[in-house]
Amino acid sequence: MSLSGKIALITGGARGLGLAAAEAFLEAGAKVVITDRDTREGEIAAVALGSNAMFLPQDVTNPAAWGTTLDRIAGSWGEIDILVNNAGIGHFETIETMSFATWTKTLDVNLNGVFLGTKAAVERMKGRGGAIVNVASIEGMIGEPALPAYNASKGAVRIFTKSTAIHCARSGYNIRVNSVCPGFAETQMVADAVRALGEEIGGQVTAATLARIPMGRFARPAEIAAAILFLASDAASYITGSDLVVDGGMTA
Repeated sequence: MSLSGKIALITGGARGLGLAAAEAFLEAGAKVVITDRDTREGEIAAVALGSNAMFLPQDVTNPAAWGTTLDRIAGSWGEIDILVNNAGIGHFETIETMSFATWTKTLDVNLNGVFLGTKAAVERMKGRGGAIVNVASIEGMIGEPALPAYNASKGAVRIFTKSTAIHCARSGYNIRVNSVCPGFAETQMVADAVRALGEEIGGQVTAATLARIPMGRFARPAEIAAAILFLASDAASYITGSDLVVDGGMTA
């Protein structure tokens, strides 16, 4: 799964699955740009990743920021070959407790950010080819009573991915578009969401979730990153419009 000579952009790359994907891509020979709203963490991560990594601050919900980011990458290294739309947020709340502001913000980051990134990448990649990997979730396949906005956003990402994949294939753009659907993983986002519930309830939620996973544990970020790497690489040259589920058997 070599990415030698490829330039990749990974959003939400300062930590978690985005950072793990950046590490996997670098190991496979790519040059990697990570973006994030957290400038401090992003800069620290880029230094740790080494000379073939670059950090750029970016708000994925800002349409203008996408053009600026891609122009800066092109000016330094060239046009991107791979985009990983990874940036995302989530909150444990039910339909009764969730505010409209939280609902809107979740969809803005998780769905609108993917739309904006994909649209910008297709414009740059068509005629050259490329790969887009959208990080969806098994929460876009099953319902969770305390994740209504997250469920809705990730389900929409899956279907949007398929729509765009068909368009790119039939247009002859040589751009593959796929989604990865992780289960629960050992990331800061998951840890923060559980911690926000309080120690007692958070512990109960964690235990109940682990009981639903046949493999009996959360995913390691590197395990999700390997799936992202596969879909981004030429090893997946005949795969487009697909969901790759990586969930320890939870949805099975």
